[in-house]
Amino acid sequence: MVKRTSFERDDCPIARSLDALGDWWSMLIIREALFGVRRFGEFQKKLGLAKNILTVRLRALVDQGILKTAPASDGSAYQEYLLTPKGRGVFPILVALRQWSEEFDAHPEEIATILVDKENGRPVRKLELHAQDGRLLSAADIALKPRPAGRQARRATA
Repeated sequence: MVKRTSFERDDCPIARSLDALGDWWSMLIIREALFGVRRFGEFQKKLGLAKNILTVRLRALVDQGILKTAPASDGSAYQEYLLTPKGRGVFPILVALRQWSEEFDAHPEEIATILVDKENGRPVRKLELHAQDGRLLSAADIALKPRPAGRQARRATA
């Protein structure tokens, strides 16, 4: 297997995020965990993933602090994979990816499900990016600027 380039120390937070989240299998594992899948066999059944690949991806997600292992809740000898707060933080990313696909997929009618609010059964509103004053923002409305030097210096010594 070819070793991936690590972006762990990259100065771009998007590259760092991609380094932590891994590949599409990792995102699909996180998706399943968000819907309650906890055991190795359940992940394998839902995703149709080879055991060796699933083992590597689960280990990487645990190493990244996205999942943690715990004894099985039913008292059996198995272990379960549980999302950490860092793992649950991937939820809006998955929703954004889903909504992007629903909007731009060549065959959206083939998407088998819609995302709804459990409380009222209504479709979830599209994610939006808002300024602190509430204005709706697009890519044309944002820019990158250097992080204040004091904060960088504190991080470097921490």
